[in-house]
Amino acid sequence: MSDNELEGTEAPLLDHLIELRRRLLYCVLALVLTFVVCFYFAKPIFGVLVRPLAEAGQDRLVFTQIFEAFLVQIKVGFFGALMLSFPVIANQLWQFVAPGLYRKEKKALLPFLLATPVLFVMGAALAYFFAIPVALHFLLGLEGDLGGGVKQEALPSVGNYLDFVMQFLFAFGISFLLPVLLMLLERANIVTYEQLKGAWRYAVVAAFAVAAVLTPPDIGSQLLLAGPLCGLYFLSLVAIWFTRRRREKEAAGEAAAGE
Repeated sequence: MSDNELEGTEAPLLDHLIELRRRLLYCVLALVLTFVVCFYFAKPIFGVLVRPLAEAGQDRLVFTQIFEAFLVQIKVGFFGALMLSFPVIANQLWQFVAPGLYRKEKKALLPFLLATPVLFVMGAALAYFFAIPVALHFLLGLEGDLGGGVKQEALPSVGNYLDFVMQFLFAFGISFLLPVLLMLLERANIVTYEQLKGAWRYAVVAAFAVAAVLTPPDIGSQLLLAGPLCGLYFLSLVAIWFTRRRREKEAAGEAAAGE
């Protein structure tokens, strides 16, 4: 191990703890500042989140508890703060971990760090523009006459609707991180390309099982999650094949240069 390959390995434990505290303070500060901003704009942000409900024909939300509307604004502010502060938090995490990594490890991990927010936003966008409207049309379509002169009408509360939307956004966003997870597991030699390739049938079944748990019982919203999950799994196989092939070429080149 050369001195220029690994930095900071001889730093005392106290120095590491001080550095960790400093990075955590930056993360907390970023989260607090973005929360203040998002809480101030909580109503406009919630207006964006509630738009699919309005487009589905529901123009009224109620709150059944005296503090519910205020708590929803806090949740919206915290939700927006997590989204806005994530780049700062990820950067501080990287700044703390990077000095203890080899150059090759930095080069290997940085693309995953950059891909994480992109994939999460792609999944959340799919949920907002497609999955949530499909689910709302199905669920609100249950309104109507039950027979015997009894009708049922949807009067969702602001708290329940926010939980519903956030469940979709986080479920789709986190599910779209599947390529990052699989490629990290392969890089860590926990699983191999051959094992992932051989388990594709189980992965398809698991994708539909996850979709059935995270989405309403209508087939449309389940397919909107299960389909991309299957596609991301096979895309991960292609990406792992290319990256492994490149690593093998680099290793062969280094071996030839060493001789």
